[in-house]
Formats: sequence, C-alpha cells, structure tokens
Amino acid sequence: MKCPYCNEDDTKVIDSRPADDNCSIRRRRQCERCGKRFTTYEKLETMPLMVIKKDNSREAYDRSKIESGVIRSCHKRPVSTQQIDSMIDNIENRIFNMEEKEVATSAIGELVMESLKDLDEVAYVRFASVYREFKDVNTFMEELSKLLKK
Repeated sequence: MKCPYCNEDDTKVIDSRPADDNCSIRRRRQCERCGKRFTTYEKLETMPLMVIKKDNSREAYDRSKIESGVIRSCHKRPVSTQQIDSMIDNIENRIFNMEEKEVATSAIGELVMESLKDLDEVAYVRFASVYREFKDVNTFMEELSKLLKK
C-alpha cells in the first residue's frame, strides 16, 4: 500500500479490526519512510449479477422488478405479501444458485411463472399474458386450456 503523504511503497499494518459495517476491515498503517500514519479499508469485491434483456442489453439484477410484476399480477387476489416475499426469496435463491454471472430475463420469467402457477392460477395467467405478450384471445385460451388439463 502506498503512503498517501510520500508515495513510498513500504508501509506496515499497525492495527487491524472489523469496520463499523462488519463487511470490511479497517487497517491502521504506518509509512516506513516518513513515519506518518493513515487508515485503509479492505472490502470484498463482488461482481453483481447481470440480467440479459430481450434486446441483448445488460443491466444489474434488481429484485424490485420481479416484485412489481408479481404484485401487479396478484392484485385483488387472496395472496398475502408474506407469500409474495417468500416466493420471490425462493426465486432469488434459485437464480443465485445457478452460479452464473449473467442470467437471461426469459429464465427469470419462467421461474416466476412456475412459482405463480403454484401460488395462484389467476395471478399466473395475468403474469403470463404480459410476459408472453398474448396477441389475441386464442393465445389466451390456449394458456387456459393448458392450465385446465393439469
């Protein structure tokens, strides 16, 4: 670590302890050349999960986007916020357990639809109609007939 006062490369750690947030380490250092002390913080660098959208653009994963879609589909349905949170937690666990740095929105959408189908069939159809971009009543009826077969 370079000394911020004299740019010397040779510094030593005097004290090391967890920082206030408990997610980083605070280190007190002393320059071997000028003797001045300074503080550094060491933090784990994490790579954010990236989502690949339909147009192949990429953006950072955002839980709130899943939440808003699910909440809209469950509007005026007998589904509690606790059930929604639990479902989204499970979806998130499955996404992160894939251990991929990039996940397609189509994969996330399929996980959401699979979970909604078990939670509430009306919410599932609502979500599917937007997600799969139903163009007409026939497409809608095809999805309903699949549901009725099961």
